[in-house]
Amino acid sequence: MSASGGTRAIVAALAANLAIAVAKFVAFVFSGSSSMLAESVHSLADSGNQGLLLLGGKKAQREATPQHPFGYGRERYIYAFLVSIILFSVGGMFALYEGYEKIKHPHPIEDWWWPIGVLVFAIIAESFSFRTAIKESNELRGGLTWTQFVRRAKAPELPVVLLEDLGALVGLVLALGGVGLALLTGDGVWDGIGTLAIGTLLILIAVVLAVETKSLLLGEAAGLEEIEKIEAAVVDGETVTGLIHMRTLHLGPEELLVAAKIAVRHADSAATVAAAIDAAEARIREAVPIARVIYLEPDIYSEEAAAAGKDPAATPGGPGAH
Repeated sequence: MSASGGTRAIVAALAANLAIAVAKFVAFVFSGSSSMLAESVHSLADSGNQGLLLLGGKKAQREATPQHPFGYGRERYIYAFLVSIILFSVGGMFALYEGYEKIKHPHPIEDWWWPIGVLVFAIIAESFSFRTAIKESNELRGGLTWTQFVRRAKAPELPVVLLEDLGALVGLVLALGGVGLALLTGDGVWDGIGTLAIGTLLILIAVVLAVETKSLLLGEAAGLEEIEKIEAAVVDGETVTGLIHMRTLHLGPEELLVAAKIAVRHADSAATVAAAIDAAEARIREAVPIARVIYLEPDIYSEEAAAAGKDPAATPGGPGAH
């Protein structure tokens, strides 16, 4: 994923949310609408989330240290996970509480033009932010559907911004519906119902984000396309005659660890094998540039030894699923 593309989407979302948060809060002060209060907190939480994503991207650029020899690439996953927690608690739970209070103690909306005007402005501003996120994502998702892109993306920023902006737009429509029905019927309960719907929506989005970023934090392998490229690059047919087994792990969105056991010929010298390993590492990096850390272990492949054990990883020279 292009870091610059993710940054552009984050900055666009941050600018939109800050302006919208101020406008929504002003509308709440003048109208007393709980939907507007919930939406202003939602936009403020989104602004904080974008700040966290930018901070995570900055911290992830630090150089590796003896204590953290593989670098800080996973900082981006940690901050994306924090975003899901904030969206759940500050956004979703607060909106549910406000909706409950509004239904329990309803009151009519005053100065109706404030919430209506601000909501229309917010929909326009969020649409521009959402459009930027879609444009940046289209450059990376290829033939993937949007669901596949969100689930398979190794860089968390664009999926997070996409879901946040989508949630914001749907939330604004819900708020507009709640306020509109409250004005038409004169019953403030509808405003509370709209607020409850917003809270439920935010919690659902937060759960999706938490599940996806948790998987990244635990450590995900390379995508199928990258694995196929690495497999093709390892074997040269001369010194490296086969791939016995391989493991890959994302150390960060743009840094991949590759560990593999490769088959070499019994009669090859140590110098020949060492040169073949260097050449294989060069081919892997050319095929998959994000493969930054590569460990290749040579072994003499034995069909008898492979057949003797059930665990490929524990069998000397045994083939393994990759």
